[in-house]
This record gives sequence, structure tokens and C-alpha cells, in this order.
Amino acid sequence: MSFTLIEQATPRLHRSELAVPGSNPGLFEKAAVSKADIVFLDLEDAVAPDDKEQARKNIVAGLNDINWGKKTIMLRINGLDTHYMYRDVVDVVEACPRLDMILIPKVGVPQDVYAIDVLVTQIEAAKKRKKRIGFEVLIETALGMANVEAIAQSSKRLEAMSFGVADYAASTRARTTVIGGVNPEYGVLTDKDAKGKRDYYWADQWHAAQTRMMIACRAYGLRPIDGPFGDFGDPDGYTAAAKRAAVLGYEGKWAIHPAQIDLANAVFTPSEAEVTKARRIIEAMKQAAKDGKGAVSLDGRMIDIASIRMAEALLDKAKAMAEA
Repeated sequence: MSFTLIEQATPRLHRSELAVPGSNPGLFEKAAVSKADIVFLDLEDAVAPDDKEQARKNIVAGLNDINWGKKTIMLRINGLDTHYMYRDVVDVVEACPRLDMILIPKVGVPQDVYAIDVLVTQIEAAKKRKKRIGFEVLIETALGMANVEAIAQSSKRLEAMSFGVADYAASTRARTTVIGGVNPEYGVLTDKDAKGKRDYYWADQWHAAQTRMMIACRAYGLRPIDGPFGDFGDPDGYTAAAKRAAVLGYEGKWAIHPAQIDLANAVFTPSEAEVTKARRIIEAMKQAAKDGKGAVSLDGRMIDIASIRMAEALLDKAKAMAEA
């Protein structure tokens, strides 16, 4: 275990992240009563340029008038390369104490996050906000992926990263079919068998990028979140993509349609076996402390600080799910 211990981001239940266009306020109340852990109200891709200003007003009204319960509510602002961004931040953060997080799109360098941090910090001080706003960033460009480790260390507000596969594919000029899906041309061909037959297996063209972002998140205490799967009429495809991400270590996935919420929640909910093991780790730690032992072991294996922290985080998540 390294002597360097990284502080973990603010813990939140983050199995499903529902995208809701700010230009369609009729969907706000439905989102508020959905089973999504996090709802982000969108001012970027889902809103046409002529609708940006009205969408901002819709979001301010929705955040102040609707009962969002215990949900984490996030705002996706427009990119730093647009003239919409500063008003997105100022108008919504100043007027909406209910806002929990800001989603920053197309982050390419740490300075992008720093710029929003400065603006939000000044607004919080001026308005005497009691709730500190957290950040999630979208890694969806080649530049962002090239700088992902530095971006992960860019702000104390940063809690999570999402892999934005659609814009990432465009940025890297990847050939893709369904957003978040795989391409049948990305595969491997086996050697010939005794009869000269060869088999072809599809592979996951996003694996390397997802892995790199996940490592940056876990190294610096952030939550890695998988982005959208475009075909909301294909629950099997969505579930398969979610499971691949979960196996890698991701904590949740976007839902661009309400039909995807339950699928994400099911995949990213810890199993009973995982919860039971986490409880046993905590109990072993407590027993060792009572016995005056410096080392903790379970089932013949040593338990380190990282294992204990992961167990505590999993139990916190299980508790949050029970209260949701």
C-alpha cells in the first residue's frame, strides 16, 4: 500500500444517471419521481441554440418548484468554447439552492475544470450558499482522454467522470454503429483448426478508453460512470454494455430514456454476496481491534486499508439504496 492516501470524493448513489432536456419541462416531474439515482437537466446537446435561454429559465423554475426528493440533481452546462456557458452557471447556481452538481462537457485540460471552479466558488461566496456544488466531467474527446489523469486531480469539487462515447468516437474518428454499442468489424479471427475452420469473435472497441478513464477515477477517488447507449429499444444491448462497464469497475451508467433506468439499477446494485462479504470484512476489523491485533485477516487472507474502505463504501451504498 502506498504511503500516499487519496481522499475519496463525496459519496453518492450513482447507479443510474437520467438525462432530461432543459427544453422539455414536461419531463421534469416524471424524472423527479423516477427511480434514477441522479438526474441531469441538460442545456447542452439536447437543446437547440435558439432554445438555450428558455431552457435555462425552465430549469430554474423546475429546480425551485418541483419536489425532487432525495435525488441528486445535476446541471449539464454548455461547453467552455461557447458563449452560453457563463450564463448557464451564473443564472442557475445563483437562483437554485437545490442544485447539487454541475456536469462539465468536453473537458480537455485541467484548466477547463479550474475555470468553472473559480466561477462557482465566487457565486457560492456571494450568495452564501450552504450546499457546496460538486462536479462531474465528461471525457469525450481525444484531448480529454490524453489528459485524463491530470483532469482527475483538477478540483476538490470533482466527484465523477463519465465516458461520453458518441463525441469520443467523433473525436477519434472511430467507426461506430449504435452509440455505445460495438462494431462487428472490430473483432479477432482465430487460427485454423484441424479442418481449416476459423471463428470470428466481436470485441469491444471502447475497452481501452473505458479502462484508462476508470483507472484515473479510482486512483484519485472519483466515481467512473459509463455514458449513453443510443438504442433505447434494445434492452439486451444496453444491459450487455452496462455489465461490461460494471465488470471493469464502473459505478453506474447513463439512461437517455426512462426504460433504461431499471436496467442500470439492476446491473450496478451490489449483490447480496458482495454485501455479506463487506459486512464480514468490517466485523473482522472490529474483532481484531478488540483483540488488540494490528493485522486483520478473513478466510486466511490479509485485509488491507483499501479493502476496508471499499467494504465501507459498498455498505454505505447499500444503505443509500435501502433509503432511496
